[in-house]
Amino acid sequence: MTEQNATEAGPEPVDTVKAPGPQDAVPAEAPQGTAPKDRRKLFALLRWTAAVTVFAVAGAGVAYGITRPERTDIPGLATKDDGRWVFPAPAKPTLPPGAALPFAEDNKDGIHYAAAFELLIPAPKGSTPDPAMKLEKDSAVSPDTFLEEYESAEREKMKQGFTDDGLRQIVGRGWLMPDGTRTRVYLLRFHSSGFENAFQGCGINMKVNGVNRMEPDTTWSKAKTSQRALDVSGMSFLTEARPYGDDQVKVGCVEAGDLVAVIFQTRKGEVAAVPLHQTGMLQRELLH
Repeated sequence: MTEQNATEAGPEPVDTVKAPGPQDAVPAEAPQGTAPKDRRKLFALLRWTAAVTVFAVAGAGVAYGITRPERTDIPGLATKDDGRWVFPAPAKPTLPPGAALPFAEDNKDGIHYAAAFELLIPAPKGSTPDPAMKLEKDSAVSPDTFLEEYESAEREKMKQGFTDDGLRQIVGRGWLMPDGTRTRVYLLRFHSSGFENAFQGCGINMKVNGVNRMEPDTTWSKAKTSQRALDVSGMSFLTEARPYGDDQVKVGCVEAGDLVAVIFQTRKGEVAAVPLHQTGMLQRELLH
């Protein structure tokens, strides 16, 4: 049976380092009579402040760059005008007291202790909630609802797999964009990363509802080999093979410890590659 809603966690506290203001300014030279020991302390303080500033700017730059359309050195996001969406800056939730971060030294299996619904990527600006998403409290999704994304002949077998492979919970979020793109993001939580590896809903042989055949997304393969600005391990993208009907379907998968994110995008004509890749990379960042 699927476990229901995870315990809610509050917003994550942010540790900040105050940059020295005018009142904190340190004189370039120590006053006459300052002991050598005091000078050493002064120089150490200046070096420490500079190091903290560089680290803070570098860490914030990755998340900001993916969410904003100005970024140009991300796999698959090559130019300023390539159709990227503008997402709110993702914020990781607060962990329960004493819980380890996913993939930390004491949590190498990548167990996520935060509430699953707080690990869902936020919807981009300009979007509207998808009214077709059947969400319960805290964005919970029943296994039967999730399995509607797959062919009916596959659902019973996949549902049994959820029982055998230790599925605990599914949460989801969906939105519609003005260009007609429909996005559904699901997070599946398993008992451990070993069970997560058994999930069959992301492979090349996946049977998506209404799709004859899926094939690897070659635009993602080219992006990975041409640019390596980010770690994109555990990510894969599939596209509906031609010929297809009025709508095309693309699927992105992100494996991260005990969680699997499955992203479905559909659009009349063709699904644009860049927003799908962007959504997957942002979701991966939240899970790491």
